Amino acid sequence: MRNPEILPTLPLPPSAQGAWLLDSCQLGVVLRVVLAVQVLLLLLALYSQPWGAALLWHWAWLTSGGLSGSLAWLLLSCVLKRWLHRLRPGWQYACAVVLGMGCGAYASAVLAWTSPGAGLQHQHWVANMLTAGLLAALLIGWLVLRSRGRTPAATTAQLALLQARIRPHFLFNALNSAIALVREQPAQAEALLEDLSDLFRAALQEQRSTITLAEEVALAQRYLAIEQLRFGARMRVQWQVQEQVLDCPIPPLLLQPLVENAVKHGVEQQEQGAQICISIYAQGATYVGVTVTNTMASTAAATATAATDRPKPEQDGSSPHKGLGMALANVRYRLQLVYDLDYHFEQKCQHGMFEVRLRLPRS
Repeated sequence: MRNPEILPTLPLPPSAQGAWLLDSCQLGVVLRVVLAVQVLLLLLALYSQPWGAALLWHWAWLTSGGLSGSLAWLLLSCVLKRWLHRLRPGWQYACAVVLGMGCGAYASAVLAWTSPGAGLQHQHWVANMLTAGLLAALLIGWLVLRSRGRTPAATTAQLALLQARIRPHFLFNALNSAIALVREQPAQAEALLEDLSDLFRAALQEQRSTITLAEEVALAQRYLAIEQLRFGARMRVQWQVQEQVLDCPIPPLLLQPLVENAVKHGVEQQEQGAQICISIYAQGATYVGVTVTNTMASTAAATATAATDRPKPEQDGSSPHKGLGMALANVRYRLQLVYDLDYHFEQKCQHGMFEVRLRLPRS
């Protein structure tokens, strides 16, 4: 056996032991901050100006400073993310507040430059700095509470994904294949059981927040090695992987359900088998793309499209396409929890091919 331990508890990697409290590089965070600042500046303008053009001009003037300072804080916290990541959470919090006060001073400078006659006094500069620091503290506190609040939802989605992935019939088929190989090809039987052990060990061990793409690829390859012994020539697999993206951190158990979906609804449903292609590639300097495609018969493709686009309750729980929509929906839900708006998920079925395409940030 490659590893005598059945259920080892792996230590968390350094990247999982702590995290930068505010991931300001995410598009969703930027949009929410900009919207909140604009609403706050509008309320400030309403206190000092009547309705009409004067209100709009005053709001635009406040925006020139407030929005500039907010974007500067977001940009700096994103650029300094790797350095801040090494600090304790308390120091991260303090650095974010100090950074916010500095950006508040920058916003005051922009306001003074855009309207020299506004007469910004020293107390205005101090008030802007303190307000910016307070807003930074409130923003981080809210995001920490939101992260803690969505942990049960993430755990529920993960458990649902595990239930969809570790199906009893898959275990029985793998064990039956091993039994058939024990006498004639004992080496292949041992390799099958080792792959099966690694697969279930990865599912049952202590879960980490992220793993590398290389680890996820190895897990999917073990699964395909088991299924290859079952289907033989009916399953044709092609890998296209760019090595420079294999160190990208991703949520665990993300690629394997997509591969299993291709086997279940591509190879398993056709007597002539199917071809599965997994492509992993860089998309510019900031994103990584993952594409999983499998050939399908025309009838199977139509059924799969109906199952994913318009899921309906099944009368018979043994329907071969019942799990198609659930597995992909779980993957999409977990991506939304982890990446917010900074990801792309697309699935389509056309010309006898079913394709799932992901785009994930590389950091």
